[in-house]
Amino acid sequence: MATAIVSQEEVLHWLALRLVPGLGTVGSLKLLEKLKSPQAIFRASASELEGAGMSAAQARNIASGCSFEDAIDQQNKMLAAGAQLISIQDARYPRRLREIFDPPIILFAIGRTELMTTSSIGVVGTRNPTPYGMAAAERLSADLSRAGLTIVSGMARGIDTCAHQATLKENGDTIAVLGCGVDVIYPSNNRRLYDDIAKKGLLLSEFPIAAPAFPQNFPIRNRIVSGLSIGVLIVEGAQHSGSAITAKLAMDQGREVFAVPGNVTSKMSWGPNLLIKEGGAKLVQEWSDVTNELPAAVRRELVSRAQQKMLLEGIDPLPDAPPNAYEEPQKALGRKLLNALQVDEPKQLDALLESFEGVSSSELISALFELEMNGLVRQLPGKKFVKVW
Repeated sequence: MATAIVSQEEVLHWLALRLVPGLGTVGSLKLLEKLKSPQAIFRASASELEGAGMSAAQARNIASGCSFEDAIDQQNKMLAAGAQLISIQDARYPRRLREIFDPPIILFAIGRTELMTTSSIGVVGTRNPTPYGMAAAERLSADLSRAGLTIVSGMARGIDTCAHQATLKENGDTIAVLGCGVDVIYPSNNRRLYDDIAKKGLLLSEFPIAAPAFPQNFPIRNRIVSGLSIGVLIVEGAQHSGSAITAKLAMDQGREVFAVPGNVTSKMSWGPNLLIKEGGAKLVQEWSDVTNELPAAVRRELVSRAQQKMLLEGIDPLPDAPPNAYEEPQKALGRKLLNALQVDEPKQLDALLESFEGVSSSELISALFELEMNGLVRQLPGKKFVKVW
């Protein structure tokens, strides 16, 4: 049963478990499955620990309590940094992340921890993007954010930075998963972005406080980016790049993979183009290419979230088309259609015609076409229609 951490003593035990030399994530998870809590693990004898599947060396390391000194140091650094600890047994721990093969047993967090429960999409790509890649990342991140999704990335140079910045510019929600301590600003020239995310979004890391950004940390970090997300969008990257690794992790975790196609002569487009070519990723030209693939329950959540946000901002929660896209009474008909359509229940054209008295088939088809062009409605085979979000 997931519960929230309530005492500093519990925090200390989780930190000590995380810092046991040679234990690792899989070993920690194995012990938690058998002994249920860090306190019980540290109360166990070396023979009991070996009986729970630990090697003799691991059992001695745990039973000695040698990691508690480092844990106390970490706890002090956490308090100084204003960071929170979220354990895998904490009610706030992300549900999707808990489902992967090797979820981190603890996360260090600075910012809005409630974002871990929202529907999110990972946006990743090369650290050396082309102008095209930057524009694509910015536009799609902003649009997906407006659609109600939380944008998850790694705060690296290039595409990651573009995704975070575009989301914040739209007053959207974003999570940065770091490959270093959650209190470490890396790269250093992203100091302003780091501060903005700490205030308006969420910074996450499984690495201890003050841990440097070692190169080997980033592939480890990438499994959290994909694990938090419903799907991952790849925007530029070489064939064996970090974004390609993230795409592979996402596939292994059963996540949707999306990719922005690029220039066939650019090495930065090789990764996403190959994913699309081999059928491993869905081609994305606009934000609705992503939202159309999301489960109906997620799309319903996005509708509710977007409407709540609009109400808070004093905006009419019924999605209006862009200026001059409709003329009355077609605008009114479009709004009525959006109210009549559902995200998870396709409606046939003839059934819609029957429910709109006095509306001709040409008027209805015209209104549906405008809604489809604006990404609000999707047509399915058999002249059936659903609301996108």
